[in-house]
Amino acid sequence: MKEIKVVAAIIKNEDKILATKRGYGEFINMWEFPGGKIESGETKKQALVREIKEELNIEINVDKFALDIEYQYPNFYLFMSCFMCSIKEGSIELLEHNDGKWITKEELNTLNWLPADIDAVNYLKENM
Repeated sequence: MKEIKVVAAIIKNEDKILATKRGYGEFINMWEFPGGKIESGETKKQALVREIKEELNIEINVDKFALDIEYQYPNFYLFMSCFMCSIKEGSIELLEHNDGKWITKEELNTLNWLPADIDAVNYLKENM
């Protein structure tokens, strides 16, 4: 079984979190926390800063580790490290997503999240 290691940014702005709608692939139109694969030689934080620049064209601060998630998808096993982040510089441009929106804690359950991201949603419900 293929194993994939990724990082995800839980980008917070005041009392809201950024949710992004996947614009490609098997899980198109499902909501997720932005991020992506860790490349060879990168730390998790370096990968996250690079991925967010590529996906949203912003610079972020990686403020603190939030949680690790392991999830078995039908075709691969996912290891995802999630970090609380804030915008350091720039305005969000959706380069790989169909949509993006700032949501409150109360709105977390209103979106159709990717299965692995549900653990992060539950983490936010308890810690936001």
